[in-house]
Amino acid sequence: MADNQLVILSKSFAVTTIGLCEELRERKKANAVINQLLRSGTSIGANIHEANYASSKADFINKFQIALKECYETDYWIDIFHDANIITDEEYADMFAQCSKIRKLLIASITTAKKNG
Repeated sequence: MADNQLVILSKSFAVTTIGLCEELRERKKANAVINQLLRSGTSIGANIHEANYASSKADFINKFQIALKECYETDYWIDIFHDANIITDEEYADMFAQCSKIRKLLIASITTAKKNG
């Protein structure tokens, strides 16, 4: 169940991230680092999706751990963009809330997978 929710949430987050990055490019803001947010924000879902085709339990856990690391990196970029006034308070709150929810589900899923391993 959590895996399916993670796929849905991470895909939605990737779409939101792409939209925000496109908007930032139109605003001509932080072009040099937009790709950092774009890569980390979309990589979360890519790794979750890839985990569904893992060759073993260890591979599955590894993919989720990579997704979690990407989540933490995305949090970093969101914070930087907010502190540098590149994104609005509303954009920050939305992105942070979505990323936090995915992060919590990833942590729970990794913990469960390790216990059941």
